Amino acid sequence: MPELTSSYVDSLAPNAAAIKNGQGLVRKKSFIQLHRSENGELLFGQCAGSGKTPYECSVDFVAPENPVFRCSCPSRQFPCKHTLGLLYAYVEGQSFTPAQVPETIAAKREKAEKREENKVKQAAEGGGSKPKKLNKSALKKKISAQLEGLDLLEKLVLSLIRGGLSTIDAKTLKSVQEHVKQLGNYYLSGAQIELRRFALLLGKGQDREQSYTYAVEQLTRLHAFIKKGRSYLTARSEDPELAPDYESTIDEWLGHAWQLAELKEYGLTEADVELLQLAFYSYDDQARQEFVDLGYWLDMAGGRIHKTVHYRPYKAAKLLREDDSCFDVAKIPLLYKYPGELNARVRYEEMTARPVIPADLAQVRVHAHRSFAEAIKSVKNQLKNPLGDKQPVLLLYAASLGVTENGQYVITDEAGGQLVLGDISSLPQGTLQLLPFLPPASLKGCSLLVMLEHELDQGRLVAQPLSVITDEGIMRLLY
Repeated sequence: MPELTSSYVDSLAPNAAAIKNGQGLVRKKSFIQLHRSENGELLFGQCAGSGKTPYECSVDFVAPENPVFRCSCPSRQFPCKHTLGLLYAYVEGQSFTPAQVPETIAAKREKAEKREENKVKQAAEGGGSKPKKLNKSALKKKISAQLEGLDLLEKLVLSLIRGGLSTIDAKTLKSVQEHVKQLGNYYLSGAQIELRRFALLLGKGQDREQSYTYAVEQLTRLHAFIKKGRSYLTARSEDPELAPDYESTIDEWLGHAWQLAELKEYGLTEADVELLQLAFYSYDDQARQEFVDLGYWLDMAGGRIHKTVHYRPYKAAKLLREDDSCFDVAKIPLLYKYPGELNARVRYEEMTARPVIPADLAQVRVHAHRSFAEAIKSVKNQLKNPLGDKQPVLLLYAASLGVTENGQYVITDEAGGQLVLGDISSLPQGTLQLLPFLPPASLKGCSLLVMLEHELDQGRLVAQPLSVITDEGIMRLLY
């Protein structure tokens, strides 16, 4: 069992309300029974609920790094307030009497062990999770529906372009929003999100004039997607194997949700990887209608910057645990990589953590781009792709970080090349205002993780620092 502290239990909770409710059960003395197994791996008990029968709840630390929560309550929140309350009761020093592991939990443990044995066996045989068998007939029908949806979207986009943005009124905006709903019927969730993003840009009331430039770019993206999506779907429908494109993001634009088994099937995995998180933040994506937890990680061996993305739909946000920052090095047995460009999305099923050591921070410096000109060139190449990520992230090594005579923050590389820093609109908060508070020693010979964005209304590329990394540690500027 790991060391149980209030902070540790807080980190397991899906949200602040669950913490409050779990602690409230302890204060109200709602726990009728509190037990622990002889070896201390299992905490279990009964908690009074709204009904006559108390809830049976337990927290199983048979695998200390991955506790298992069980409760007989009907809550869809995980872990529920009863299992959290059980842990808070333990942390507060309440008496847990030794008792045998209940038969129901012993049976569940046995089933879990068998599943793990099968998983190990399949991995040894080169198998593992297998993707679902492809239903080609159903897929062809889906592709046919998607092509029909693209035709519908194209008619709308062309009408908006011909009419001009200045002619868009409340009636037109309502029509756009109706099209957003319709795209869901054509399995085009990616296009649905981007069309909703367009509607949001033009629905800002008095700020609409400032949004026109970005709305035009959004229409350009949608037009490019229609063209590429139609070509891709037509070719795929004619392919007997109906293979997805695992080298680009077009399938995600079309609404495909990659399964880990698929990524493994197409070789999009890497074994024994160590990742160091350099930045993390959460934001509200109104176009997706989801809260998004986003982390940027350095591959300690390969030097690439990957990202982890955790989506929490509005309707289920209270039931889902928020992702959180990681301040250790994550040791990952098998890393799954999504199709992508500079900052491809990654996922993992299990990981262990080890403390960051000076050699890790030195490795950050080794992997940072030394030439700003070469690094920016790769960014510009990505930005030319209308369907590419418009906010790429780079790790740069700066010989110095300073302020120009006109008050602009700039970083300078070893060859004298400079890059102006600024706050960009895509991030939930600015970070430049924090730079004066950094230790002076950290402004020379440091690495910076920056997000770049092409400000269309200004016609310039802006880089906002997310973190500053020195041999002493990682200073995160964004939370």
